[in-house]
Amino acid sequence: MADLAYHRTPAARAARFAIYAVLIVMALWYLAPLYVMLTTSFKSLDEIRAGNLLALPAGLNFDAWSIAWGSACTGIDCNGVKGYFANSLKMLVPSVLLSTLLGAFNGYVLSMWRFRGSDAFFMALLIGTFLPFQVVILPMAQVLAMLGIEDSTARLVLVHTVYGLQFTTLFFRNYYVTVPGELVKAARIDGAGFFRIFFRILLPISVPTMMVCLIWQTTQIWNDFLFGVVFSAGEAQPMTVALNNLVNTSTGVKQYNVEMAAAIIAALPTLFVYVVGSKYFVRGLTAGAVKG
Repeated sequence: MADLAYHRTPAARAARFAIYAVLIVMALWYLAPLYVMLTTSFKSLDEIRAGNLLALPAGLNFDAWSIAWGSACTGIDCNGVKGYFANSLKMLVPSVLLSTLLGAFNGYVLSMWRFRGSDAFFMALLIGTFLPFQVVILPMAQVLAMLGIEDSTARLVLVHTVYGLQFTTLFFRNYYVTVPGELVKAARIDGAGFFRIFFRILLPISVPTMMVCLIWQTTQIWNDFLFGVVFSAGEAQPMTVALNNLVNTSTGVKQYNVEMAAAIIAALPTLFVYVVGSKYFVRGLTAGAVKG
């Protein structure tokens, strides 16, 4: 009752008002760039030059979006970003699926089927999560040369799958150690083998962690620029490289509305994934935080 009375006091109401005011200000601060991008993409060049940066557009003008998608110049290529968007999708889907499935398998082995040196192996994977992209460029280039992989999409799929394995393995391993060992022992007694336990028992209960890996890998792979610019070339480059080329094109008039539209197009897949799977993200991250 004392707590309830405290929440009704003027001091408590003032504190709550201050907290909400700070949260609203911070939300507006972080949403301001998105607002500017969105409103600028619907403005004409004359309106951009004459108007205020924060002013609303006079009307919904989709010309900039059409140009960004189909005819904007990304360097010497003036076919818009649609081809590069497709390249990123062709790279993204197999990379995310492979790294997630292999990470689940690795986590299953490291948590349920311990072998000699498994702890050292897991520690090496954990250290790998702290390695920046720049460290693995040279050895990865040498591996790709030895394998003789020429296709840019295949190179990027392999690079992102390998680089993402330490993260997905960590997520799944931390989740599977919370699963009661009796569940696996009972399955063994019933005659279930190594792969059946994984595919029929553990994988179906891993949906929250799987969503974390899907969101994490989708964000990392789609937004990657360094691997895309190093391991791809020409028309096989991903969306991030095309966006950089579009923004830094030095010929013609600077089309800020087209650049903003292209930037929003580049951000749409990750925004969609977060909107669809955000409720699973925190749940999946905390699934392996406490055992018992």
